Amino acid sequence: MNKGPFAATVSVVVPALNEADNLPHVFATLPSWIDEVILVDGNSTDDTVAVALSLRPDLRVVTQTRRGKGNALTEGFAAAKSDIIVMIDADGSTDGREITLFVQALVEGADFAKGSRYVEGGGSDDISPTRSLGNRVLTFITNRLYGTRYTDLCYGYNAFWSRHLEAMALDCDGFEIETLMNVRAAQAGLDIREVPSHERCRIHGVSNLHAVRDGWRVLKTILRERANGSAPPKNDILTTCVTSLSGQERSAGRSAVASTRAGTMSS
Repeated sequence: MNKGPFAATVSVVVPALNEADNLPHVFATLPSWIDEVILVDGNSTDDTVAVALSLRPDLRVVTQTRRGKGNALTEGFAAAKSDIIVMIDADGSTDGREITLFVQALVEGADFAKGSRYVEGGGSDDISPTRSLGNRVLTFITNRLYGTRYTDLCYGYNAFWSRHLEAMALDCDGFEIETLMNVRAAQAGLDIREVPSHERCRIHGVSNLHAVRDGWRVLKTILRERANGSAPPKNDILTTCVTSLSGQERSAGRSAVASTRAGTMSS
């Protein structure tokens, strides 16, 4: 039963591989009104699942059948039962308190709410100049080929109405999943709105992202989808931004994470 500020129910999908140390920080930022949290475990060798269940006994765990972030997300999406699906990372880089902004954009009329680090109110503590340049180039190519106005193609904080899953028909296993979602959402004529988001640095561990390899996979996805015959929309996809979190809300988020970190260090 929905108990939050929105009439729609909300599922959060969290793909994770050996993220036991980060999950206390990630889960501490999730709004209390979330209806369902789904952890997609990539056959972790640490205590990822045990830690997750200790933090949220009502958690649903999906064990990934293949490898890759794309596969983890698609399996999590398939398992979600709510009206709205939100995807966040398990490394602490995405702020769960921003979920309110994504859901707000959807209930106000959007079909797909896309996070952006480059619009006013967004930012990143983590992205390198090289990765930022690559992202901007890939974003430019996508906008030219598909008639979109994206500002941040390669960012994994997104939300959408679950009824649009079939229209996106997601079928890739790697990090290019985010690009595929953006392209197919545009191809399907969905109302896409960008939401300002601030990316933090990974808290513990090392990222599985490889800029050159994964950038090449993203470029091939962009070109392949266009070559498959999907024409750009007749009118530009206009992406609009919703209001960012207030300074007070961001401070509360940082305090909660810091508190959780201190508790973890003292245990």
